Amino acid sequence: MAIKVTVWNEFRHEKNSEEVKAVYPNGMHTVIAEYLGKEADFDLKTATLDEPEHGLTDDVLNNTDVLIWWGHMAHGDVQDTIVEKVKRRVLEDGMGLIVLHSGHFSKIFQALMGTTCALSWREAAEKERLWSVMPQHPILEGIPLYFELEHEEMYGEFFDIPTPDELIMLSWFKGGDVFRSAACWVKGAGKVFYFRPGHESYPTFYNENVLKVIKNGVRYVNAPAGMSKIDHRNAAAPIEEL
Repeated sequence: MAIKVTVWNEFRHEKNSEEVKAVYPNGMHTVIAEYLGKEADFDLKTATLDEPEHGLTDDVLNNTDVLIWWGHMAHGDVQDTIVEKVKRRVLEDGMGLIVLHSGHFSKIFQALMGTTCALSWREAAEKERLWSVMPQHPILEGIPLYFELEHEEMYGEFFDIPTPDELIMLSWFKGGDVFRSAACWVKGAGKVFYFRPGHESYPTFYNENVLKVIKNGVRYVNAPAGMSKIDHRNAAAPIEEL
């Protein structure tokens, strides 16, 4: 059965910045979707902020197994009602969620993490070296022990997130900073995967290793934590005779 994947992108930088448009003329979401769409078992769709209901209608969400999220300049424009719907799909129905780069400050990531998700940052086109610290993890299948991105925005510790259930990669930057750059959590019936690279000004989403990590992440978070939907039993019906 095909994995139904929705790639969600703010799609504001690409419209408002000629620099970003030159890198992603049709949006970051289309680059990611085109790569993932090569997989025979993936069924791809995209959604963006300025579509009705941000492109995340009930029909779209109910037919999404894995939602990929990129946002940055307009986190506050995302309707709380949509955030709640996405949250319920993860917690109650086991929908997988992959949050990319500046999506760490998105309403949905903060809601699921229960923390500020704040971090240190510096935009200086630095070299980033991503190290596999759990190389046996399925998300790192086909990924070398480390790979480099010549230019990226620096994210540094402290990253205000709950301790990951699985810490998969660490980043080192030319300026000396380090960062927990790939991590997973089980949240309710679903899985959440955060992956750091992806600043809008750099061609990060054309990098083969970055795309492979996202592809592997889709397959990983598509498998809920041992259940397809949490069974909340009515406590009024006893299991044993009272």
